[in-house]
Amino acid sequence: MISKITAEEIAENIRSNNVQGLKDLKEKLNRVNPVDIAQVLDELTDEQRLIAFRLLSKDNAADTFVEMEQDSQQKLIEGFTDNELKQVLADVYADDMADMLEEMPANVVERVLSKTDPQMRADVNQLLQYPEDSAGAVMTTEYVSLKEATKVSDAFNWIRKNGDDRKDLYTCYVTDPQKKLIGVVTVRDMLLCKKDVPVSDIMERDIISVRTLDDKEDAAKLFDRYDLSALPVIDNEQRLVGIITSDDAIDVLQDENTEDFQKMAAIVPQEDTYFETSVWQHAKNRLPWLLILMFSSIFTGMIIDKYEAAFTTMPVLVALMPMLSDTGGNCGSQTSTLVIRGMAVDEIKLKDFLRVFWKEFRIAIIVGACLALANGVRILIQYHNPVLAMIIASTLVFVVIASKLMGCCLPMLAKALHMDPAIMASPLLTTVVDVCSVWIYFSIATVLMN
Repeated sequence: MISKITAEEIAENIRSNNVQGLKDLKEKLNRVNPVDIAQVLDELTDEQRLIAFRLLSKDNAADTFVEMEQDSQQKLIEGFTDNELKQVLADVYADDMADMLEEMPANVVERVLSKTDPQMRADVNQLLQYPEDSAGAVMTTEYVSLKEATKVSDAFNWIRKNGDDRKDLYTCYVTDPQKKLIGVVTVRDMLLCKKDVPVSDIMERDIISVRTLDDKEDAAKLFDRYDLSALPVIDNEQRLVGIITSDDAIDVLQDENTEDFQKMAAIVPQEDTYFETSVWQHAKNRLPWLLILMFSSIFTGMIIDKYEAAFTTMPVLVALMPMLSDTGGNCGSQTSTLVIRGMAVDEIKLKDFLRVFWKEFRIAIIVGACLALANGVRILIQYHNPVLAMIIASTLVFVVIASKLMGCCLPMLAKALHMDPAIMASPLLTTVVDVCSVWIYFSIATVLMN
């Protein structure tokens, strides 16, 4: 059973300043998973967080530190003695340190780097030079590298000696003297063969890899496609420079999904969490699209003004407008959500445009006909007006077809223009569909009402 602890429990023990209480707290803290400890420590005051962190064992301290929020990490660094800082950083991997330092103040970065060894500083500086959205920015430089002639027994001896400094021990990479990647071998493969066999005899030469400047989201998708535990990263000369591990791939996909959700809600993407973002920043992120969408209603108003005579003759037309607009928006949102998700997981590609268009057109015909029949009957029963029932039924068919085709076309158009398809989701799509729905509605009404 997983042990748990609360911020209130930690704070109470610290405030009591009781030796036995702190001893019990130390024992309990070191039974809790570092991820859970990090979450709880983020809720404490700066002083309480520092005291609680000092109660952690050496092994738990580094694991907890890398899982904490950046503000909490910075406060701890400022409170650490030089010796404490050096001990914690000794067990932090290069990619985690690069992520930690990316947005910290220069004076904090300088102090952290001064307490790390030269090789770590070089690795961190290398990682920080890669573009933020590249595979090189999320890779780690701590991996197991073997030579072709290395025997299995020697490989295990090397792993036992140097494994503590490597992030992934299961997958080993075989390189030539120029560090070019030529093969991959797993610990499982080595365990199942004789000790005197060279790794060249059992390594896999068909390697799945990415380059340092490849998009990190594309790299992360390879984990799901090929069930990888780690992915090698090479430079333009085929030299192995690092690996991406599964935990980093999960973080990338989670960040990309969060960004897509924000764009689909017409919000400027933000890196900080909901509570870390200030009220002013939240408002700033939401206002631009809200202003654009608000002023887009001008077109709807212009259409209504043009067809004023139609609803003057039959005022009930106005009462039915929200139903038509909402139905069109819902139909478009359904299609755009499926298409955007399909594009995100590489199920739908730009070359599939005609297939998607034809499929959505047929779906729209079926859905439109069903909705038209249901509402036509309802209008006939409620208003006893065959002309009105025909107007609503006809409008629904065309609105559903138009909204579903826009729902599939607009995201794919955005992709073709090298934009994020997520921006074509609701509420932007709903606004476009509203304009089209009103125009179709009154066009049909004026024709059928003569």
